[in-house]
Order: sequence, then C-alpha cells, then structure tokens
Amino acid sequence: MHSSASIMKLSLLSILIIISAACANSTSLQDNFLQCLSNHSQSANPIYEAVYTSSNSSFSSVLQSYIRNLRIATPNPLVIIAAKHESHVQATVICSKSLGLQIRIRSGGHDYDGLSYVSNVPFVILDMFNLRSININVSDESAWVQAGASIGEVYYRVAEKSKVHGFPAGVCPTLGVGGHITGGGYGNMMRKYGLSVDNVVDAQVVDVKGRILDRKSMGEDLFWAIRGGGAASFCVILSWKIKLVAVPETVTVFEVERTVEQGAIDVVWKWQQVANKLDEDLFIRLLFKPVNGNKEGDQKTIKASFVAMFLGETKRLLPLVNESLPELGLQEKDCVQMRWIDSVLFWLHLPVPTTPTEVLLERIPKSESYLKRKSDYVQEPISKTGLELIWKVLTDINEDVGMTWNPYGGKMSKIPETETAFPHRAGNIFKIQYSANWKQGGVETTNRYLNSTRSLYEAMTPYVSKNPREAFLNYRDIDIGSNSKGTYQEGRIYGIKYFKNNFDRLVRVKTMFDPDNFFQYEQSIPTSPS
Repeated sequence: MHSSASIMKLSLLSILIIISAACANSTSLQDNFLQCLSNHSQSANPIYEAVYTSSNSSFSSVLQSYIRNLRIATPNPLVIIAAKHESHVQATVICSKSLGLQIRIRSGGHDYDGLSYVSNVPFVILDMFNLRSININVSDESAWVQAGASIGEVYYRVAEKSKVHGFPAGVCPTLGVGGHITGGGYGNMMRKYGLSVDNVVDAQVVDVKGRILDRKSMGEDLFWAIRGGGAASFCVILSWKIKLVAVPETVTVFEVERTVEQGAIDVVWKWQQVANKLDEDLFIRLLFKPVNGNKEGDQKTIKASFVAMFLGETKRLLPLVNESLPELGLQEKDCVQMRWIDSVLFWLHLPVPTTPTEVLLERIPKSESYLKRKSDYVQEPISKTGLELIWKVLTDINEDVGMTWNPYGGKMSKIPETETAFPHRAGNIFKIQYSANWKQGGVETTNRYLNSTRSLYEAMTPYVSKNPREAFLNYRDIDIGSNSKGTYQEGRIYGIKYFKNNFDRLVRVKTMFDPDNFFQYEQSIPTSPS
C-alpha cells in the first residue's frame, strides 16, 4: 500500500504535469496564432505593430486602459491585437477561427459585466481603439465613424463642422461607438430622433470568413441584426455611416431636485402620467437616490432629481412643463440656455461655459469604480403606495445604490419593434437603470453591493414588464442568463428578455452568417437547434 506521503507526492506531481502541459499548450497556441497573423500580414500595413503579448512591456497598460469596471477580474488573453488597419481585423478573425480561439471585441470598455474582454477559455482581445477616424459630410448630413471612436469625439467633430447638427447617442462621451450603437445606444434626444441605430444608414463589417462587407454586400438581414442585436454575435464592426440630425442653435437644460418632504411623491407620480406624452423635443430623466435628512439624526430620505434636455428656448419650454407637470414648479431661474454641444458638458455635471469642449476628446474617464448595473421596462404607472414601498427599499439598503428612469414616447412609439433588432418601442412609459458604485474592493464589500442591487431589482418585480421581464442589451447583466454550451435553449433565456419576438429572427441570421458559432460569448445569439 502507498503511504499518505507517497500519495501526496504523486498528486502534486500530477498537478505539476497538468499545469506544465497547459502552459506548453498555451505557449504553442500563442506561437501558432502569431505565426498565422504573420502569414496574413500585409507588407504595407504590418500587423506586428498592433500585437501585444504578455512579454511586451505595454501589454498590461493596453489591457487595463479600457477596463471600466474594477469589479471584473483581470482577464488573461493570449494576445491583444490593437488593430491599426482593417487588414489586422481580418487576420485576427481568420486566425482565431482556424485555431479555435475565442475572440473578444472591445471598442470602448463600457461593458458592465466585462463580456467584451473576459473569457474562461483561451481567447484573444481584438481592441478597436486605434480605428477611430471620423469623416463628417455636412452637405448630405452624414458621417462615417470607425468603431473605436468615442461618442465624445463624434460630438466634438460634428460641432466643429456645424452649430445646427448633432447625433442622438449616449450622454457619456467615453463610450465606444462600435458597441454603443450596435446595442441600441440611446441618449436625451431619443424622444425626438429615436436611438443611435435608428440613424444608421450603412456599415462596414468583417464577417466570419474575413471578408469586408457593407450594407449592400452583407444584405438586409445582417444589416438588420447588427442594429440593436449586438454585432459581436455576428461579425466585427469596422465603421458606421450615421445620419446627422438637426439641433437648434439654442437648447435649454434644467435640473430640479425634490425630496420626499418637498412633495417628491406627487411630482414623480404625475411624471409617470406625462413623461412619454410630452412634446418630443423634451426629455426629462428622473434619478432616485437615498440621502441624509435635513437635520442631524433624521432618517434617510429619497431625493428625486429631474434632469431635462429641451430642443428649444426657455420661453417655449416653461409653458410645456408647467401645463403638463405643474407639480414640479419649474421656474425660469431653473433653466439654462446653451449650445447643443455645451449641453453634453451639462449632462456630465461639468460647468458651462467655463469647461472647454475639448474635454470631449478625452477617452479615459476621470475616475473608475466597482460597479453593477441592471435594467427594466415599465409599462403601467406605479401607484403612490408602490412608490413609497420602493423608496423604503432604497433607504433600507443604505448604500450608494440608485435608479434612473428614462422616458419613452415620441419617436420611440412610432418605430415598429421589428424595424431593427432592438425591440423595446411602443408601450413603454420608461426604462430603468439600476446602478451601484463603490470604491473599495474585496469579496465582502462586492457581495454586499451586488446583493443590495439584486434586492432592489427583486422588489421592483410587481411594477415592471412581464413575460418576458425585458432587459436592455447595453446594460449587460449576466444575472439574467448565461450560455455555457452555446445552445439555443440556454440562449433563449436571456435572448427573449433582450430581444423579445426578434430573438428567433436573430437566431436565423446567426445561423445563416455564422453557422459554426465562432462569434460567441456568454450572452451571444446562438445558432438554430436544427
């Protein structure tokens, strides 16, 4: 019989052999991948300049520079390809597929659960941040924008060319254009102009065969799918051709705060009745946060912030708000008129006009945090009793956990849910983002914030959409389902929440263009079971 010491030695030896074999396989796989990239490199645009391995001194900084959520464990890709030319993207796709490597595509890093740069199997990161050219054509009101450009860069370049044009996308300027648009990115002009995908007229992509396709050559099925369906399930976005929209020379913004003691419950209840019926030039976002009471020893209370964007002047705004939402008590002194490009700074809580618009060209946020996000859609007004119960949950949590309510209606109610892959259209009063942010790491702190966010989400169950409980793709949330086997059955769990009745059409497009399911990740579109 073997002694226990002998068994331990054998077990340790076995583990070391397995680890050594895994390391050898990993090294061999990396070498094969690099050789394949070299074979597909063009002399005019050599790919070696875009390749980073762990032996490269810049590997860590390139890897970390576009990670926005400190909660996500540091990924360990075999290679990062920070593509500098379209051919680098083509080579990365071809070589990853031929060697059975997963590919993760990152254009900005605003990926709340890190699915664009983390994997449990050998993978490479295709980082698009170097591909960021922006070509504005004011005469035909369009622009070609590469996937690695930021939303802030787009806004700045449009404003350089015209005072009366803009683009309806997000309020955070460090968002990457590639992922933001394809996931159905929205902003404070959505009630007037719809989503970013509703203003896309063409695209260039690299498909699973390494071909560069535009709208004509890819066909309308794939063009439909990448507008709201998440292109990372189908291809790599190289660039979008977007349609610029008209903005007035003067817009108006305001932010008005009300606590429970100041009658917030009546204002919020009325906001629900009118938010999706207001003039489509007006967008009033609502944020809730637990705050300390006015006096020392007071219990926590809720502060409701009404933040608005109006495509017009104050003199037209005041009658609109005071007729539809008199409970808010909006006054002229609450309103500030400015250029559209300056309103982007206002939504960032930066002082206008003292902040230069060049700040929109900064690609790295001023601060980073540990975070979690979730989403919901509301289709019936929540009663005052319901609001009180929700606010009690918020104050009981007693953490930096809040909610943002974004109004629907206007153009969003006029576009059929089958027009693009993004399905959340008519019938919604508002969309909810649940948000938690914390500065200190550690398992205990992280679990506390995650559990608090999930408790709030659970408490909202009676008041939100049902069958399915809908979710917003760009607020990535692994809680609602994950596909470990790449099957249709697993994919449908989260798929119908993100895409509703558009899910099965997305599956058909996926099966047509990527039958081997190369473009896959934890919440990708699966192929057809047949």
